[in-house]
Amino acid sequence: MDIDVVLPCLNEAAALTRVLERMPEGYRPIVVDNGSTDGSAAIAARLGATVVTEPRRGFGAACHAGLTAARGDIVCFMDADATLDPRQLPRVADPVREGRAGLVLGRRVPAERGAWPPHARLANAALARMLRGRTGVPLRDLGPMRAATRTGLLALGLRDRRFGYPLEMVLRASAAGWAIIETDVDYLARAGRSKVTGTVRGTARAIADMRRVIRETA
Repeated sequence: MDIDVVLPCLNEAAALTRVLERMPEGYRPIVVDNGSTDGSAAIAARLGATVVTEPRRGFGAACHAGLTAARGDIVCFMDADATLDPRQLPRVADPVREGRAGLVLGRRVPAERGAWPPHARLANAALARMLRGRTGVPLRDLGPMRAATRTGLLALGLRDRRFGYPLEMVLRASAAGWAIIETDVDYLARAGRSKVTGTVRGTARAIADMRRVIRETA
């Protein structure tokens, strides 16, 4: 099966080279530039990635633009900030490719000091607990490294274009009866400062978006 990897990107020049040079063979990176001003798109193009421009700002907008641009049978998502090792993408893609799961999330396991700020880890744990209550799926993380089939994801009709997009994906996949599983992946210290987990304000904004998605998909 062909596999595309969607990488939403906003000013990740410091990390893109490290990420793209570690992409496994057979995994095709799609870097979705969401308004970068640091030359991220040019770096991605130089390193052979497909570059998609999404002018509408928002994490979900970038993810969905990448999904609609993908042509592979399987689509993976991961952050472009080097907190995740693309060499571990087979951990999330293989269960989908083998028909063992419809959606696979990479449960982040900190592998370096300072990889996961306490406020972000606590917020993630609270959201995962709410998600378990809603779906019955024993998830411990809203893992940003994940995989599913392209046709299946498009059929879910995901609507959120902000930080609620990953959560909506899980909720709608669960409602559709998909088998959803987790697998451990390493979580690393990012290159540069995070726009979300690096600040309490960014984390609060993401939580607000996710809580809104929970209400709207009730």
